[in-house]
Amino acid sequence: MLKLNKTEWVPPSFILNGVPGLEDVHIWISFPFCSMYVVAMAGNCGLLYLIYCEDSLHKPMYYFLAMLSLTDLVICSSTVPKALSIFWFHLKKIGFDGCLIQMFFVHTFTGMESGVLMLMALDRYVAICYPLRYSTILTNPVIAKAGLSTFLRGVLLIIPFPFLIKRLPYCRGNVIPHTYCDHMSLAKLSCGNTKVNAIYGLIVALLIGGFDILCITVSYTMILRAVVSLSSAEARRKAFSTCTAHICAIVFSYSPAFFSFFSHRFGGHTVPPSCHIIIANIYLLLPPTMNPVVYGVKTKQIRDCVLGILSGSKNTKSQNI
Repeated sequence: MLKLNKTEWVPPSFILNGVPGLEDVHIWISFPFCSMYVVAMAGNCGLLYLIYCEDSLHKPMYYFLAMLSLTDLVICSSTVPKALSIFWFHLKKIGFDGCLIQMFFVHTFTGMESGVLMLMALDRYVAICYPLRYSTILTNPVIAKAGLSTFLRGVLLIIPFPFLIKRLPYCRGNVIPHTYCDHMSLAKLSCGNTKVNAIYGLIVALLIGGFDILCITVSYTMILRAVVSLSSAEARRKAFSTCTAHICAIVFSYSPAFFSFFSHRFGGHTVPPSCHIIIANIYLLLPPTMNPVVYGVKTKQIRDCVLGILSGSKNTKSQNI
């Protein structure tokens, strides 16, 4: 019994090892991380400011976009500062409870991001298939309830993760080969039975990712049918162009997730661990970085608002001169 107590323990802290095998180039890896973080923070804060200030953007589509920007800001701020402190200052230590909090935020808000993308697909479905009823179906209370439900879904499904981790005995050290804490990376340090963790993690992935992908697929199938049935080629082009930015956001969000999922299960011995870690970080960083850029370029109303603000500031400067 004494031997068991010596080998099974709950570590007071963990060591986040960054990108295993690439420790010598951590400083170089940090540059794209930092650049993407700055772009993500500036872009998403800028989008939120525009949506708040411009009356022309007070519409359902932009409210959902604001939810996506808020979610992206939380995801970035939950992971990148710690990763940069590892790369720049070798501050690898993180407390046990701090690790659980980071894990909770990462999983909750990645799940919420998936849910918001699903809501945006439903928004495009209503806008294209029921244009005359768009404003009466997607009222402000409906949008608020949809956003709150998506958030609560993530919270309620992820809450068991910290308790599942806390119940485990640890005897394989406290070094996590990652830049942030996630559920299965922590579970792998345990010498106990992690089958419940693996099964529940898969159930959560199916309930969130599987359900959202199904809804997005059904929505775009209905959108495609509605667009194809339009008589004018110009009308078809205009209707589908309103979905371009959202389709790009879906690609940026789900492509790294699918690659990480399949490489873990079918390429575990052929894909190096450093590649897994980099892809996992791209999964968290790429959508927050690219979403503001794509929506700023592809959405005419946002582009016009930005140009209006820039031209207004130029006019003010010229008048002062």
